[in-house]
Amino acid sequence: MKRLDGKSALITGSARGIGRAFAEAYIREGATVAIADINIERARETASEIGAGAYAVEMDVTQQASIDEAIAAVVRQAGGLDILVNNAALFDLAPIVEISRQSYDRLFAINVSGTLFTMQAAARQMIDQGRGGKIINMASQAGRRGEALVAVYCATKAAVISLTQSAGLGLIKHGINVNAIAPGVVDGEHWDGVDALFAKYENRPRGEKKKLVGAEVPFGRMGTAEDLTGMAIFLASAESDYVVSQTYNVDGGNWMS
Repeated sequence: MKRLDGKSALITGSARGIGRAFAEAYIREGATVAIADINIERARETASEIGAGAYAVEMDVTQQASIDEAIAAVVRQAGGLDILVNNAALFDLAPIVEISRQSYDRLFAINVSGTLFTMQAAARQMIDQGRGGKIINMASQAGRRGEALVAVYCATKAAVISLTQSAGLGLIKHGINVNAIAPGVVDGEHWDGVDALFAKYENRPRGEKKKLVGAEVPFGRMGTAEDLTGMAIFLASAESDYVVSQTYNVDGGNWMS
């Protein structure tokens, strides 16, 4: 028996990066996975590349109608929903005196409101099904502390940790476990944009910040999406049935709590 045999999962923002790595890992463990993404063409491409067990669902986590339709599509396709991974997120940075309301509103709309209302819709479906479920929110080491240039993103991820705690306490009576993963610095195509922002505000050459943060990780390198899949499988499986409202650091030793 595989650890997720017969389970139906929905992973937001999973057309690439960490979400895609989770989808591939879940399918290896026997689940069917909805590749949910605002970019439906890329989601379809990813699903076709992953193969049997993966299918694409268009989803904009800032729009309630889109959230509800995505949940309904999963139920139509897979017969129900057992696992939700709230992975869709946006990053930005700026000095405190330069933060724009547009950036603030966008980050909170995706990272916090998107997480909350997707979790709410999934929980309602899971309660109706009556068989419990697993909800995994993607936090960050940035949610554990402040950073001078990353105030808004840090605040959104701190909110995700708090939402995870409250939702976990509120939903466990329905057999729904809510927990979170807090990655550290994870390599991937998104880091080109992150590095460019740091280069701008810290007056660094391109690529220097990425090298520095990788060298500072106690493990000795930046993480990869695949470094996170073990925790994602654990939190989605029956092995974590007694784990409630926790946020796990998977960050190569960057943060201890």
